[in-house]
Amino acid sequence: MKSINKITLGLLFSISLWGCKESETYDASGSFEAEETIISSQAGGVLKEFGIEEGDQLDQGQWIGYVDSVQLYLKKLQLKSQVVALNGRKPNISLQLAALQEELKAAEKDEERITGLVKAQAATAKQLDDIKARVEVIRAQIDAQKSNLNITTTGISNDASPLEIQIAQIEDLLEKSKIINPVQGTVLVKYAEENEMTAVGKPLYKIANLQSIILRVYISGDQLSQVKIGQEVTIHTDNGEGGFDQAKGKVTWINDKAEFTPKTIQTKEERANMVYAMKIEVPNDGKYKIGMYGEVSFD
Repeated sequence: MKSINKITLGLLFSISLWGCKESETYDASGSFEAEETIISSQAGGVLKEFGIEEGDQLDQGQWIGYVDSVQLYLKKLQLKSQVVALNGRKPNISLQLAALQEELKAAEKDEERITGLVKAQAATAKQLDDIKARVEVIRAQIDAQKSNLNITTTGISNDASPLEIQIAQIEDLLEKSKIINPVQGTVLVKYAEENEMTAVGKPLYKIANLQSIILRVYISGDQLSQVKIGQEVTIHTDNGEGGFDQAKGKVTWINDKAEFTPKTIQTKEERANMVYAMKIEVPNDGKYKIGMYGEVSFD
């Protein structure tokens, strides 16, 4: 009987020591979280395709689906037709000036011929003056015609410019009708279903990269000197069998302002009223889940 009591006392003492040792191992505790991103619709209409489910692993740039964009496409075709019609009204400057250009060449040849005749005293100075005046008149007509044609062309281009801007806007909306996943990660929540009506800014799904998860813990002011950005620390999590799993993590952020201790968090020094939040990045092979409890020792 005495031997049994001694064994029992010994076991209790060992358990007590083990519990004390374990409790002293941890310098801070907190819960795991991830950088979550809510992806919202950039267009309004019916979700014609939306092929994701919660738990899906998505790559950055992966096609997810699209919002109905038929009316946008038809509007784009209409505007393009209007631009084509306007541009068709632009005058062909070179063609419309061709007759005057030929007339000018003929007048200039006459000027050269009469100049030679005047030198040979076979023509009068008045004939030369008349042909020179004719050349100047034709040149003035060409300049005036060219100016009028350029003004007409510029006016048509100005009329087409707003339509081209509208086409660019519609092309942008057509691109936004495509649902392209912007970040790599796991789908946490799906907010919409295929064939549902969506609107600009309406959430479609929530995604987070769980390959690297964050353990947010809180430390007291006295512990600040024990940690720094980039420091490697040890993470302890319950393995479900009464023991603990360990992993290495890296301190990525320490708040420079103190805050009141969250009610759900216990620090090493429970008497501290003000604590500092700290983030620890931990590689995740799927073992760690958002909201899971973890503890950290500074090594």
